[in-house]
Parts: sequence; C-alpha cells; structure tokens
Amino acid sequence: MLATVIDKYGRPNPFEWHDGGRTGNSQFAAMLLHIVGQQISAVAAFTVFDRITARMGGAVPTPQLIAGLGADALRRCGLSRARAGYAVALADAQLSGTLDIEHLDTISDDEVITRLTAVSGIGLWSAQTFLIHNLARPDVMPEGDGGVRRAVKDLWALDRLPSPVSVRQRAMDWAPYRSYAAALLWRSLRPLGELSDPKERALHQRARAGKVGGASH
Repeated sequence: MLATVIDKYGRPNPFEWHDGGRTGNSQFAAMLLHIVGQQISAVAAFTVFDRITARMGGAVPTPQLIAGLGADALRRCGLSRARAGYAVALADAQLSGTLDIEHLDTISDDEVITRLTAVSGIGLWSAQTFLIHNLARPDVMPEGDGGVRRAVKDLWALDRLPSPVSVRQRAMDWAPYRSYAAALLWRSLRPLGELSDPKERALHQRARAGKVGGASH
C-alpha cells in the first residue's frame, strides 16, 4: 500500500522541520515550538511563538529567557494556562540539569522519550515528533497521531479510525524505517502538488483567496 503512495507522491523527507528559521540551532527552542503547537494549527503556533520572541527582543528563546518571562507573560502571548506552565517546566528542567535537551544525539530513542516525557507537558506524541523532525531518527512511528491514524484508515479502507495499538502493530512491518512510513502517511492526506510547509500553504491559500475576492469585485 505504501508503494502506491510513493508512486503518487514520491519520497517525502521525514526530517523536514518547518519552523521558518525561528528556532535556529536550539533544540530547546524547537521543543518549545512543539509545546506551543499542541492542539492548534501550525500557523497559529507560529503566530504565538513569534509573539514570545517579540517579547524577548527577537531573540531565539532560551531557558533563561522563558523562565524570566514567566507563565503569566507567556499567557499574554497567547498560550493557554496549561501550555504556559509546560513552557516554564521545560525551561526549569533545562536550567536545573534534569534535562539536557541540547545533547540527546547519542542517546537511544527509548531513552530520549523517557527523558523528555519526564518533563510536565511533554507527552509521547511531542517526544516522537521531536525524534523525527529534530533528531532525524529513522525508525519512529507516532502511532497516536491523528493524521497517521486517519491516513491508515483511508489507505486501507478501514471502517473506523484505527487505535494507536493497531497502528503500532501494522507499523512493525515498516521497521527500521518507520519515520519514512510516517512521512508517507502524512503526505497522503494532502493533495498532489500541495506545498509541504504549513506556513507557505497558508500564505498561498490567502493569496489565492485574495485574488478570488478581488476578481469578484
């Protein structure tokens, strides 16, 4: 089935990290963006993240800056109470030495997940997507991701959305390249020829909508 997706879409790069240069080389800032983006669109996440960096004078967020800003100021930037607390918890973990997010490259996938999910607000999904997009690990399947589950349902013509356990079992056949399989599943949800960067997609859609609106007048 995945071969059919490859024939249609080619081989998407699972390690693309669409942050528009916002996080620089900072893994801390990258995880902060993952936290900011929980349960909201990528465009909304970028908007909130940009407000946070603006409060910092345009600097890439650091643990010191986030801790200094505090939860209340983060909420004024657009974060929910919970996510503001998670952002501060991430900063506190890094500052206290509980987590060294900048030096996870040589640690196993399972250990990375264990260390990340020990921080309040970082769940399995955030840890898995961090492994793929920020540590370029080749064999990660975010089985609980809504898009992955929806793609499996559509491609295999299932009657209902598969459970994360069912996706995990199906994905065993794709090891040790499950990150590549995840990229194919995500890609299958978008029309052929659509841009991969969510911010570029939004800008393109707005431009098209503007042209249509202008033509209607």
